[in-house]
Amino acid sequence: MSWDLEEKFETPGGCVRWASFGHGEPVVLLHGSPFSSFLWRDIAPALARTRKVFVWDMLGYGQSDKRDDQDVSLTAQGKLFAQLLDHWGLSRPSVVAHDIGGAVALRALLLEGAQYQDLTLVDAVGGGKWGTGYFKLIRENTHIFEQLPDYAHEALVESHLRHATHVGYKPDVLDAYLAPWRGADGQAAFYRQYRHAEQAQTDEFENRLGEVSVPTRIIWGTEDRILPTEFAQLLHTRIPHAELIWVDAAGHTIQEDAPAQLLAHLTTNFQPTPA
Repeated sequence: MSWDLEEKFETPGGCVRWASFGHGEPVVLLHGSPFSSFLWRDIAPALARTRKVFVWDMLGYGQSDKRDDQDVSLTAQGKLFAQLLDHWGLSRPSVVAHDIGGAVALRALLLEGAQYQDLTLVDAVGGGKWGTGYFKLIRENTHIFEQLPDYAHEALVESHLRHATHVGYKPDVLDAYLAPWRGADGQAAFYRQYRHAEQAQTDEFENRLGEVSVPTRIIWGTEDRILPTEFAQLLHTRIPHAELIWVDAAGHTIQEDAPAQLLAHLTTNFQPTPA
């Protein structure tokens, strides 16, 4: 399944791959873990009928470079996102962020001086004790997981990806998600993301969520097993003016489970933000 990011942004940590589509007011789509911009392959072209859409693979993910000396923490990705916005010449784009892409977008907004026209958080990391369970187990034992034989590593990644969907993936879609994490470099990169991500990296901005002043929308799958609905409620409480939208029968990857509903919400005007 073809999804090629032809543009390059060189950083000290390696090359970041990105692409843009369409014309009009800009909107940037951020992916999470263990995904890539491929997650937006159906949404981006549809939005590009009326908007200029930017997608990118975070450093260490997807088609971007993966290497041992990289810093792929949420802190580093937040700084990188702010730099990318400057590189693209975007002063106030709309931003749509999924999973840890939410933390990256919030760090850029609250700690790195980025400015947005509006913000949509889709099943996104933005606070609370998200770094527990499966995540915590891998993070504390990356030296062991890095040594798994390739078949065991691939089975673990596949299982985690399947846990993210409520309705399941088509075989070619699942294979596309797995591809960046195969091979020695892919396996090392997969566990590097866990080693570098820390709860403290969202704790640093969580108490400032009330400062988010741009129109904000929270979209959440009711069947999300990775970030259950209490995380949506937490964000809704911490960003008092935010609109909360539930998508029934959708898991963590609404982009896969209910793409038409997600697109409908992304093309609907924001509710007015109270003064």
